[in-house]
Amino acid sequence: MTWSELAESFRFATSSLRGNLLRAVLTTAGVVVGVVLVVVMGWTINGLDAIWEQTISIIGRDMIYIDKWDWAGGRNWRKSMARKDVSLRQAELLSARLESPELAVPLSRNMASITLGNTSMRTMIMGTTSAYGATPAATMQEGRFFTPVEELQATNVVVIGHGIANLLFPDGGAVGQTIKIGGHPFRIVGVVEKRGFLFMEFIDQQIFVSLPSFRALYGLQGRSFSVAIKAGSERMMDIVRSEAVGVMREIRNVPPGAPDDFAVNEMKAFDTQAASIRLGIWVVGLVLTGLAFLVGSIGIMNIMFVSVTERTREIGIRKALGARRSSVLLQFLMESSVLCFVGALIAFPISQAIVAAARWIAIDVADFEAATVVSPFIQLHLLGIAVVVSIVVGILAGLAPAWRASRLDPVEALRYE
Repeated sequence: MTWSELAESFRFATSSLRGNLLRAVLTTAGVVVGVVLVVVMGWTINGLDAIWEQTISIIGRDMIYIDKWDWAGGRNWRKSMARKDVSLRQAELLSARLESPELAVPLSRNMASITLGNTSMRTMIMGTTSAYGATPAATMQEGRFFTPVEELQATNVVVIGHGIANLLFPDGGAVGQTIKIGGHPFRIVGVVEKRGFLFMEFIDQQIFVSLPSFRALYGLQGRSFSVAIKAGSERMMDIVRSEAVGVMREIRNVPPGAPDDFAVNEMKAFDTQAASIRLGIWVVGLVLTGLAFLVGSIGIMNIMFVSVTERTREIGIRKALGARRSSVLLQFLMESSVLCFVGALIAFPISQAIVAAARWIAIDVADFEAATVVSPFIQLHLLGIAVVVSIVVGILAGLAPAWRASRLDPVEALRYE
């Protein structure tokens, strides 16, 4: 096969398509739908990955939480329920004894109602120390975290999440305002920046108070604490995790060989959920794409058989003049491939319009702030994949008609009317 034969086959293919332009465009409808689905599906998955990575980067991949409960589930619920609570003393001992992490602080949670004027809502109250302000989960959008002095004096100050601030103070200006928790006034000193995207927006509905204030509000009886540990970097995670497990087993007097009676939670525990969403999109997208390409390839195959029938005498003349079977085969394969490539070219602007519209609807209509981290443009590698897939579909769809054309007897072809 020479370059001249390839060039000649390409000229024959484009000439035939120009002669039946409307038929060619209509035939590519299935391919257009398939390419659009491939591109939009790839863009959606890339967008979800970007949103998820944004969430993880804000919360921190170097964070470990020692807790009574396993965040991601997957264990026997009754066994977790039977575990002893992590007491405040145990949480404080663990925080004090750890040497390898950058930071370790105790915290506890309680669902409660907060009130602003006539507005009341239930949310999660988090009791922790002032040191928690140094973790990624307490990065401030405005204001500050409460200070060690305010913690020591049990001052009624509070730091609220981004979601709470948006609900109670849609026009801004939350810092300096006063809300009531359990009937007690608390002055807002800071607002945490948005952290939760995708399926984790609940973490923006949290409120932080000092442990002494939390104790005054809810007491310590029947309450389990957590320890938030900041490893400092991802490469330190294994070292910090091993130390935390060893120290906690010692504090809780877990016998050698017995399983841990506490959970070690990390953000990667949610990677499985993110992977499930990604897999679901892939499965649905691939099924729809496969159906679209199947319909498109059947249409192209039928049109190519029609083309072979219409050009039977032309094929006979070419063979009589010395054209090889491989040349005829290549000509029709090239024609079906170019037909699918044209479908891909038609699909690109349609895909871009869908992507831009979807992002605009998510941000401006649905008020989904996470979509701001998603690119409004189709990535080049998705276009490349779409081109390759469409050409492969064209080759497969044109294989049977091209094979039939190449096997025609020249004498019988010349007699064809």
